[in-house]
Amino acid sequence: MKLSAYQELYRKLATPEDIDFLAENFGYDRELLLVIHTQRVTRETTRQFYRVKNQVDRLAYQWNRGESLVQLAQRFDFPPVLMAQMILEQRGIPRKQFWKYMANPATAPQPRLRHELEEARDRDIIYSLEGSATQNERGRMGEKRLKKWLDDRNVQFRTEAQLRGEFEKTPDALLKTPLEWNGSTIFWIESKALVGDPYEVKRHVRKQLVPYLNLFGEGMVVYWFGYVEDGGVETPEGVALVDAEFFENQFNPTVSPPLPEGYHRPAQRAPADVSPA
Repeated sequence: MKLSAYQELYRKLATPEDIDFLAENFGYDRELLLVIHTQRVTRETTRQFYRVKNQVDRLAYQWNRGESLVQLAQRFDFPPVLMAQMILEQRGIPRKQFWKYMANPATAPQPRLRHELEEARDRDIIYSLEGSATQNERGRMGEKRLKKWLDDRNVQFRTEAQLRGEFEKTPDALLKTPLEWNGSTIFWIESKALVGDPYEVKRHVRKQLVPYLNLFGEGMVVYWFGYVEDGGVETPEGVALVDAEFFENQFNPTVSPPLPEGYHRPAQRAPADVSPA
């Protein structure tokens, strides 16, 4: 995807209703639009979080005087569920109890609270329990697709869960039988169930891809919903960016012999570096 096309979609996906409009009128894949909308909202939420939190006393006062949780969230263009959590914590409802109410609003003690928690849940497709479950399932589906692809080719690998505690950073698949492709030897593959836009790629390079490269050698990251081709973010030499279509139609690697037991990286190389964000 070109940067200009991505930015245009990103700009238009301000609300959940925009997802339906673009899917129905322009034929875009609804799941792709939901992913882009999710990335936009989570970034805006991170940017605004402390601005909203610093005003929580005033917000709780306004809620106590009759404004609804959703109305207050709309005023700040902030996720309703997170707004509800902040205000109710200020009003003495612990976070654990709040999420119990969100799981079953009918258990909330007052009719007004029950109604407003239901409204916040229904309006928030990202930070509600249902929204979080959707995002988690999307991530699991990407990992399952990768696992099936590797299993179909008899590629031996260890999963992130199997590696946990052994290394400081762990990719989704550390290959025991490396793949030879396009002049490179692929020792690991990372699965990302999102769009690799410049913000995400830059973040992943710094936090994951460079550490993987230094620990395990050359590797690959798959962005299942595509990536921005001309985003201006340089990935370090030895890390390939691919998408779902590439896996399905183009990736025909040679499977190397298994690495010796306990061997997890190629010959020593100079550590890769990346400029600070």
